[in-house]
Amino acid sequence: MIYPHVKARADAADPRTLRVSASRLEEARGLAAAIALHVVHAEVVNLQKLRPATLLGQGTVERLAAFVQEEHIDLAYVDGHLSPGQQRNLEKAWACKVIDRTGLILEIFGARAKTREGQLQVELAHLTYQKSRLVRSWTHLERQRGGFGFMGGPGETQIEIDRRLIGERIARLKKELEVVARTRQLHRQARKRIPYPIVALVGYTNAGKSTLFNTLTAADVVAMDQLFATLDPTMRQLKLPSGRTVILSDTVGFVSDLPHELVAAFRATLEEVLEADVIIHVRDIAHDETEAQKKDVEDVLGQLGIDTDTPNDAKPIVEALNKVDLLPDEDYQRIMGMAGRADDLVALSAVTGEGVPRLLSVIDAHLAKARAAIELAIPLSDGATLAMIYRRGEVLHRKDTDDEAIVTALLDAADVARLEQAGTVRINPRLTPTLAAE
Repeated sequence: MIYPHVKARADAADPRTLRVSASRLEEARGLAAAIALHVVHAEVVNLQKLRPATLLGQGTVERLAAFVQEEHIDLAYVDGHLSPGQQRNLEKAWACKVIDRTGLILEIFGARAKTREGQLQVELAHLTYQKSRLVRSWTHLERQRGGFGFMGGPGETQIEIDRRLIGERIARLKKELEVVARTRQLHRQARKRIPYPIVALVGYTNAGKSTLFNTLTAADVVAMDQLFATLDPTMRQLKLPSGRTVILSDTVGFVSDLPHELVAAFRATLEEVLEADVIIHVRDIAHDETEAQKKDVEDVLGQLGIDTDTPNDAKPIVEALNKVDLLPDEDYQRIMGMAGRADDLVALSAVTGEGVPRLLSVIDAHLAKARAAIELAIPLSDGATLAMIYRRGEVLHRKDTDDEAIVTALLDAADVARLEQAGTVRINPRLTPTLAAE
């Protein structure tokens, strides 16, 4: 296992370059452990510049070649991005299989995906990655073969056949995923008709999203101290302090240098985040590189079209500073004080439950901002509508007459539209922001 650290490219303005090489190497060990690889040797290789042919310097390549032969290594992992040529040259020099960061993450996803959708997404990402590596990567692909029709035209090389077959499979997978995307969109539309607000958990892998999900919903989602323990999204109902119900969504964890093939393939799944009314960014505040991890998550959200620099009330982002129970006392006091002064910052422990009630209150407050105060005249005989308003909204004022209840309540726009469509309730269009503020 090799982590090539390029000293000359350090940029103090980017939090990711503040990462300690040993910490990045430890994350690489975690990726290997996630797919049950036995690490015989791991080291950081400092480079002044990248070598076009092998990424690493010639001396390093020769030194590691001797070690690979002596220890009978079957697989070498380079925690960086290798071009097809670099991968081929290292395999020839070391006489073993070589994979890079993208390849290893794809293997992890392939081993973990359980649902049909997840398996399709991983296969698409893997084929897209492999297709770019069929250019002079392996000499056996240079042979020519004859044939005609779908068997391959005259003089068609093996590499051309492989590229064509991969292209055809990619096209089929994209069609299948289009069906999945349409189905997921129908599910979203169905939820809007209910409608329940969506709260999505996002964060760096192993930040504690699934543990928090289980704590909030009493679910049994797999939660392990392991990278990418969750791949397939899970949704559960969650009751907030106000009494309103929301849908909580647990998503796949992000990681630094997340392969763009995976971001593209998992877009249908990640679009659940786009549909969320509130995004909870779960951070491992006890990790040495929590700021760099935050930047990595924001980069992926940016690829999805979510502006994390200027969040607004329409798409609020709440930072959940998880694992405060692992902090030294001095850091614990500082983080708790900082979170107590901010509206969009919550310090908590998903394991002990500390801070979880405040997180629920913060979610409630953000969802309340999207509500409008409206005056309704409801027949006292219409108990079902009165119950719905108390259940789904927040009643600010009520006055009963002989046959009507005059209610001022905070309601979502969708609930107001539902009442208008029913036609059994008289709605005063005059909003009362002063009451809403109270």
